[in-house]
Amino acid sequence: MAMTMTQKILAAHAGLDSIKAGQLIEVNLDLVLGNDITTPVAINEFNRIGVDKVFHKEKVAIVPDHFTPNKDIKSAEQCKCTREFAYKMGIKNYFEIGQMGIEHALIPEKGLAVAGDVIIGADSHTCTYGALGAFSTGIGSTDMGAGMATGKAWFKVPEAIKFVVTGKMQPWVSGKDIILHIIGMIGVDGARYQSMEFVGEGIKNLSMDDRFTIANMAIEAGAKNGIFQVDEKTVEYIKEHSDREYTVYEADADAEYTRVIEIDLSTIRPTVAFPHLPENTRTIDEVGEVIIDQVVIGSCTNGRIDDLRAAAKVLKGKKVNPRIRAIIFPATQKIYLQAIREGLIEIFIEAGAVVSTPTCGPCLGGHMGILAKGERAVATTNRNFVGRMGHTESEVYLASPAVAAASAITGKISSPEEV
Repeated sequence: MAMTMTQKILAAHAGLDSIKAGQLIEVNLDLVLGNDITTPVAINEFNRIGVDKVFHKEKVAIVPDHFTPNKDIKSAEQCKCTREFAYKMGIKNYFEIGQMGIEHALIPEKGLAVAGDVIIGADSHTCTYGALGAFSTGIGSTDMGAGMATGKAWFKVPEAIKFVVTGKMQPWVSGKDIILHIIGMIGVDGARYQSMEFVGEGIKNLSMDDRFTIANMAIEAGAKNGIFQVDEKTVEYIKEHSDREYTVYEADADAEYTRVIEIDLSTIRPTVAFPHLPENTRTIDEVGEVIIDQVVIGSCTNGRIDDLRAAAKVLKGKKVNPRIRAIIFPATQKIYLQAIREGLIEIFIEAGAVVSTPTCGPCLGGHMGILAKGERAVATTNRNFVGRMGHTESEVYLASPAVAAASAITGKISSPEEV
C-alpha cells in the first residue's frame, strides 16, 4: 500500500508493513517531552499508573521554559515538582536554568530529534521537529504521563496535504511569511488532523531555521504534524548536532493526499496576521497604518540565530521608537552566546531594545511582556488569539523578525524596506 512520509514513519514504529489513513495504531516512541506547565499534570498521571521508573532515562526530556525564571510562587512550586521528579527518575535530558532554552529550539540543538523519529510532547508546537523529517506532534499531559511510563502512544493515522515548494524567496521574506501565507490560504482548520508534507525543489532555498518556523506553526492550520522532505541541509544539521542514527523516509510516488498545493516562494510578500487568528493575514502592502505599543522578537517560532540576524540587520544604526517597548528573546543559551559573539546583542541594546534570557513568557501572556487593555503588539510568536499576550482587549499582530524590527523603529507595522 502506498504511503506518505508520515505514514511510513508511523508504520515502522508500529512494526507494520503498511498502514492507511484512519487506522488506529500503537507506536513506539523515540522521545517524550514536557515543560514546566504540562509536566506536573503528567507526573500525576504517571503516578496513577503505578510504575516506579520511566521507560527510558534518555528518551524523556523536560524543559522548564514557560514561566521560568519563576515568575511567582505557584510557578516556582511547579518547577520544584518537575525538578524533583526528573532527579528521582534519573532523567538525563532535564535542562535547568542556565542550560535550558525554549524547548522547541533546544531539542534539535541538543540532537534529541532526528529524521525518522516519533516524538510526542505535551506542548502543541512539538510539531517543530518535522523540519528534520521526524513525525512529531503535541499531545495532552495524560498521554505524556502514559508515554513516560510505557514508551508507547496510540494514534489515528492522519491523511496528508502535499505542499510542493518551488522558486526562491524575495528579500526580507522568511519562513514566518511562508507559513502565515499558507495559513491565510487554507485557514486555521484547513489541515485539521492531517499531515502537512513539504516537498519540492524550492525547499533547498529554505534554511533549517525557516523550516523549523514553518513546521512549528503547522498546528496553527489544525495539522497533526508538519514534515519536510529530508535533503542535504537536513542531514548536515543532524550530523552537526547529533550522533544518533537516523532514517530517511520518502513518500511513495502514488501516495494519496487530500489535496496538492503548490507554493511558489517568489510570489510571497512579507505577511502579517491580524487579530485574532493566524489565518487573518495581509501582506505588508495591505496593512495600512496600525500604531503599536510593543514588539516581541523571539519564541519557539522565531528566536533562532537567523531570526536574530534578520532583526539586527534592520535595527543596526537605528533607534527603537521611544513609545515602543522592544523585547528580544534568544531561544537558547547557545543562540544567546552566538548572538553576543556576532555583535547582535550590542546592536539590539544600542538601538534601545532589551534582551532577555530564554523564556516563553510573553508568548502565552505569562510574564515579561504582558499587554494592558487597548495595547497592540507585533510579535514573532505563533498565536494571536483573544487575550493571548495579556488583556482580552489587547491585540497581537504576528509577523517575521524583520517586520517586527522595522515596526519597533517606526512605531507602527512597517516593512523593512521602509527603514
